[in-house]
Amino acid sequence: MGERLMQEAQVIPLRSPEQRRRSNRTFTDRVDSRPVVAPTPLRPAPEPAGVQQHLANALGFLRKRLTGEYAVDEFGFDKQLTENVILPPLRLIYEKWFRVEAIGTEHLPSDGGALIVSNHSGTLPLDSVMTGIAVHDNTSPTRYLRMLGADLVFQVPLLGALARKTGQTLACNADAERLLTAGELVGVWPEGFKGVGKPFKDRYKLQRFGRGGFVSAALRTGVPIIPVSVVGAEEIYPKIGDLKPLARLLGFPYFPVTPTFPLLGPLGAVPLPSKWYIEFGEPIRTDQHDPADADDPMIVFNLSDQVRETIQQTLYRLLAQRPGIFRG
Repeated sequence: MGERLMQEAQVIPLRSPEQRRRSNRTFTDRVDSRPVVAPTPLRPAPEPAGVQQHLANALGFLRKRLTGEYAVDEFGFDKQLTENVILPPLRLIYEKWFRVEAIGTEHLPSDGGALIVSNHSGTLPLDSVMTGIAVHDNTSPTRYLRMLGADLVFQVPLLGALARKTGQTLACNADAERLLTAGELVGVWPEGFKGVGKPFKDRYKLQRFGRGGFVSAALRTGVPIIPVSVVGAEEIYPKIGDLKPLARLLGFPYFPVTPTFPLLGPLGAVPLPSKWYIEFGEPIRTDQHDPADADDPMIVFNLSDQVRETIQQTLYRLLAQRPGIFRG
């Protein structure tokens, strides 16, 4: 009895043959009616924008260095090396670390000579380097700041050669006048080591401007003087002490002690990421004077004092306006 029921169950179809044919035909029709889509060909990932151009520039630079197809002026300035090797890493510090905000760049002339006079601070003279980048990146056509450096800069091995390659020269009237006469932008920091190495408690207080030699150079060449005020550099290496015996031993004007150096060793040489402002003031004309006025101590003193007072007042204004040392 059970076996007969199992046999009968096996022969009872769930669907009739006609129903199965209709179902198969409908499925086939659905499959056949689908549109044929061609497979998407594999494509290489697009190269990042600018990679090919950067590679071409790098190869072009290397080719010119190997073949000697580059120019160096009478002061040793190597424009190609400065543009392709020196400026790019310094620009990263300028833009990402100090986040420099350049103000009044419209006062920078597009051609002709001018004397750029700035305050000096920061224990290490990074303010001069950042000012040079501000000039380079905010002039059209592009111009380079030819800096006047102290004797010590050119006495240090490697540093002296690098300074020459990047357009710096000795801080003397003869070189300054030659550059200004040639239509260059010349940078000078009259406070010298007194400014860059002053204690943190004296920050943003201008030191004496020397004898005004920079004014004499401007008067003899008839170029404008552009006062520049830098805020932010005083906080990168807060100088709280000076190891004078060690400084004399090494021949340095000072050997700084900061909250991080020499306590943290090489790590203490990393500057604090303060927010910087560099303001270029209105040019002070000198072409209204006779070149012989460069030998008049009173005229030289008055112009020097005018430049110094302009920078000092601008520093006070920028300090009052900035939201904080590291903010911005």
